[in-house]
Amino acid sequence: MIVEERIYSMVPGGVPRYVQLWNEFGRDAQIECLGDLLGVYSCEVGELNTLTYLWQYASIEERAARRARLQHDERFTAFRARVRDLVVQQRNRILVPVDQRNLEN
Repeated sequence: MIVEERIYSMVPGGVPRYVQLWNEFGRDAQIECLGDLLGVYSCEVGELNTLTYLWQYASIEERAARRARLQHDERFTAFRARVRDLVVQQRNRILVPVDQRNLEN
């Protein structure tokens, strides 16, 4: 199992507009194509004007196949065009589970 963390930095005040457009035009396509959405979060303290998505996949191969499917989805392409002016930067990380039994206290 892996988790992909996708952090989008927005123009000041852009998060509410992005979320509105995502709910209206992007959400269904993303969830149909990508599957397990663990959550969508905004930041209240620290780096403001950000939106973080956490997606869960069985493997890096599953992630690649699902992301490829999303990139060919016309609904998602239309959504990206609607939000392009709101996004300043995007950062992605792949998180892998840690065997907690081997962690030192």
